[in-house]
Amino acid sequence: MESTFNNDGLTAPLGPKIGKFQLQSPFVLAPMAGITDAPFRKICRDYQAGLSTSEMLTSDIHIWHQPKSQWRLQWASNETPVSIQIAGTDPGLMAQAAAQCQLLGADIIDINMGCPAKKVCKKFAGSALMAQEQLVYDIIRTVVQAIDCPVMVKTRTGSDLDSKNAVTIAQIAQAAGASAIAIHGRTRACKFKGTAEHSTVKLVKQAITIPVFANGDIKTAKEAKCILDETCVDGIMIGRGALGQPWIFQQLIDSLKQNSTSATLIMPCFTEVRTVIKQHLLAMYEFYGPYVGLRFARKHMGWYMQHIENALEFRNQFVRLTTTQAQLSLLDRFFDTLNDSSNSH
Repeated sequence: MESTFNNDGLTAPLGPKIGKFQLQSPFVLAPMAGITDAPFRKICRDYQAGLSTSEMLTSDIHIWHQPKSQWRLQWASNETPVSIQIAGTDPGLMAQAAAQCQLLGADIIDINMGCPAKKVCKKFAGSALMAQEQLVYDIIRTVVQAIDCPVMVKTRTGSDLDSKNAVTIAQIAQAAGASAIAIHGRTRACKFKGTAEHSTVKLVKQAITIPVFANGDIKTAKEAKCILDETCVDGIMIGRGALGQPWIFQQLIDSLKQNSTSATLIMPCFTEVRTVIKQHLLAMYEFYGPYVGLRFARKHMGWYMQHIENALEFRNQFVRLTTTQAQLSLLDRFFDTLNDSSNSH
């Protein structure tokens, strides 16, 4: 892994290059449907995520006029390079979608071959593609030939525990022209159950020369450092570990700089957390409008409060509120109480 020097003199890790794009950190945000929208990605980029990718976008450009697709085709002002994920099974439609994304401003195209969701796999897209190796090649190759920007592929270790073909899929992806690959350490059948394993990811890294990212169950500096050391991957992709704590990217960078492998990451002060959450709420209200925005706010607030002690009553009240102003007012009262309690000790 490359490194550079910051003004403080401490070594800071650089991420890999994806095509011509040099990532400024090896820690990147995983695309997650219904979660990693532009407001959330902006915060993660503010906290030095090396890359963030849009939520999964269907390859059928004829339905991109629908609100969900329109939201997914927007990105934050600090997202450079812009990475858009597409999903589908028809090479021609995937190439058409990729070309359209590039016209709209995409710098990197991410192909989803890792989603285990039933509604995706029943169409033989997402991780279901891993069982169709020739189709994997055809999709990637057709997309690569249709655009001028690098292509990244996100996969799993295989269809099930008896069919782990991630190494073969990675070799196919490289041969088809992909510029990077991310491997979630579970099979399609595992979904998100059990514990992710990264021994398969290590084999993938040994088998190809394009950058490899490890993904799955990476939530602490110790886990990140162990996986980097054991697998020699080029980067770490953080998914659920970023929920409610978008500052994890900066914390992981700082831990590597300081050679610290603490099992837990120290949460920012309440003032910073309050500011981040409030900015996030306001961004969601603006992005989606108040009706949809406050519903997304409920979901994200649940994740934020998982990292704050004695927040259950606040969470229960927050999800019942029906106006954005009520949400903001309750948030202010909650953090005022936390600050009063903190100052009294």
